[in-house]
Amino acid sequence: MNYSECDIGMVGLGVMGRNLVLNFGDHGFSIVGFDKDKSKVEELNKEAGTRKVFGTSSLAEFIKSLKKPKAVMMLVPAGAPVDSVIEDVLPYLEQGDLIIDGGNSHFTDTNKRFKELSDKGIHFLGVGISGGESGARFGPSMMPGGPEKAYERVKSIFEAAAAKFNNENCVIYLGPGSAGHYVKMVHNGIEYGLMQIISEAYDLMKRGIGLNNQQIQEIFSRWNRGKLQSYLIEITADIFSKKDQDSDYQLIDKILDEAKQKGTGKWTSEEAMEMQVPLPTIDAAVSMRDMSSFKLEREQSSKILYGPDQRIETDYEPFVKQLEDAVYFAMIAAYSQGMTMLKVASKEYNYNLNLKNVAKIWRGGCIIRASLLEIISNAYEKNPNLPNLFIDDVLSKEILNSQDEIRAIIKSAVESGIPVPGLMASLAYFDSYRSEWLPANLVQAQRDYFGAHTYERVDEKGTFHTQWNHV
Repeated sequence: MNYSECDIGMVGLGVMGRNLVLNFGDHGFSIVGFDKDKSKVEELNKEAGTRKVFGTSSLAEFIKSLKKPKAVMMLVPAGAPVDSVIEDVLPYLEQGDLIIDGGNSHFTDTNKRFKELSDKGIHFLGVGISGGESGARFGPSMMPGGPEKAYERVKSIFEAAAAKFNNENCVIYLGPGSAGHYVKMVHNGIEYGLMQIISEAYDLMKRGIGLNNQQIQEIFSRWNRGKLQSYLIEITADIFSKKDQDSDYQLIDKILDEAKQKGTGKWTSEEAMEMQVPLPTIDAAVSMRDMSSFKLEREQSSKILYGPDQRIETDYEPFVKQLEDAVYFAMIAAYSQGMTMLKVASKEYNYNLNLKNVAKIWRGGCIIRASLLEIISNAYEKNPNLPNLFIDDVLSKEILNSQDEIRAIIKSAVESGIPVPGLMASLAYFDSYRSEWLPANLVQAQRDYFGAHTYERVDEKGTFHTQWNHV
């Protein structure tokens, strides 16, 4: 069925695009979808039912079905496909029309597209979307950035479709330019960190104290009813209850220990280095994804290199409680690092981010949603200029109350030869941040010694250079 005067159009009817179209349709909006793949168009039309939704593989029909000013959203892979869609639809658009990129585009590409389209009189929004297939269908967390007036054009649609938490929409205008895609990039970096921390907890339970999958599943389920309550802990518990269809094993034991990545975590680490913001937990997670890809070398080295026995001799319940506290400590560290990066970037790029709002829209729909985000949101409500979550009056107590546990867990891991870089990096971040003095004076001296890069003194202002004695 065809409609004229559709509220919004969607280019890209893959799983995410189709599910979001159906989500919009569930809330009474009229949507036209476009895809060059006719089978995807047919699938949308089959699922449309009584919704005011239809798909087409004719770009002319797609554009003709939109009311003015036209709003064209796309959910296609980042990079060249986004530019290709823009190039295709641009001849059909007029000044004042709107293009929305709902994919995982790098924020620098969003900046470039924003400028190019603004010069043509076309509005452009970069919208981060988190929640996967289910989120797109039933309520994602949405992170829009760009011209605020342009966002007003689709605000009612996004608010209706977004996830809800305590009757609040998990979508809010974040800031100008690439603010939305920047926030989504950091979201994904935090996601990498949390997944690494959880996988290390699994390793300590499996290889460390020899628990079976059912025991591990029960622990994650219990954790999800406490302070670690989060989407990632919830799905981890579900994973350990899934049987393999082709064998008598649990599916987790049949999955190769080689994790892939699409690059968004790496983007976060790269950008943090450019901004000179330390993200050791997230960096460790990115590095461990890379390490996992060296599968053949790891198999070979395991026959040559050796370390301590990997079994941890300990009482079960006290260890699991320590591990829960250690994971909580590291989760706070991952969020702290990401939010600090957003604070620095907001100032650098003039995003004017409200970090309380960022935490609020992450409470529902998105992959990193967790009960901890309510505490984080409250922290920024009390102090919008909070330099680091570690010094919030509530979270500082949580961190201090968990530090003995994470130290004990790391000690056990080191003594048993089980790698826990995410936990280690989180603790090192805490110990560095609380250190009034760090050995960077020696680094200054070394740089001046070999490169005459100068140094600063504690007792006198200015920069200095010394002719060091050469051996």
